[in-house]
Amino acid sequence: MTGLTTGISLATAVALWCATAVAQDHSAQVQNAKDQSFPPQQIATGAEIFARNCSPCHGPRMQDTESAFDLRKFPPGEHDRFVRSVTNGKNQMPPWGDLLKSDDIEALWAYVTIGEKK
Repeated sequence: MTGLTTGISLATAVALWCATAVAQDHSAQVQNAKDQSFPPQQIATGAEIFARNCSPCHGPRMQDTESAFDLRKFPPGEHDRFVRSVTNGKNQMPPWGDLLKSDDIEALWAYVTIGEKK
């Protein structure tokens, strides 16, 4: 019985260690995104593009989304995923790659990453 108890304790310790490591990694990603420095003009351009093209589904200023993904919860460490989703579309979202230039998508990324100033 002691071996079983030791095995369960060891498994619990490993699971807790893994959960802590994942939480720390996520916190680091969030902090890295917040530490990113985007020029104010790039953020403003992203806000304009968002208002024109994205807000009908993702909500004005990323508030009150319809059935679309809440971009305030987009993982800040996943730039490439964001670019692919905007360029190629995802689920009900249409592809914007033919309408938006790379600089436009990067401006959207800056806006979504930094978010609205409260």
